[in-house]
Amino acid sequence: MNTNLRSPREALVESGLNPSFQRIRILEHMLGRLDHPTVSMVHDSLIREMPMLAKATVYNTLNAFVEKGLAIALTITSEECRYDCRREAHHHFLCKRCGSILDIEIRCKYAGVGEVMGHRVEDIHGYFKGTCKTCLTEEERARARSKKILQHTISKKGG
Repeated sequence: MNTNLRSPREALVESGLNPSFQRIRILEHMLGRLDHPTVSMVHDSLIREMPMLAKATVYNTLNAFVEKGLAIALTITSEECRYDCRREAHHHFLCKRCGSILDIEIRCKYAGVGEVMGHRVEDIHGYFKGTCKTCLTEEERARARSKKILQHTISKKGG
């Protein structure tokens, strides 16, 4: 289900959920995010706008979105559940260094097959883990700085 093609209100109604102000606002907020937020991240982002918003409301709303197919729950880390409202098939990459979760656009040979080895496939979740290119770039810069400092120290000592 691609919620980007209709308004959040319409998406909620079509999924059978009451389009309350909180649900509409949480869905709008989720559709504007690419960072796969946690319940706490969504709550922290919306609390100034909606001071009476309880973290439990965000939790229940996001889980209702998952139940109705408006979102998916990512269990890419063992510490917390992350949420994604992008419903097109895609995989995810977790940077072990900074903790960011990024969308990975690769084609899975089983996507759209419907059945694998006699099993009906309803969802496919691919998780990749490693170091993101931003952290790699920062790591390379830090190594270059260390090398430069070491070379400078050696040259001052004359060796």
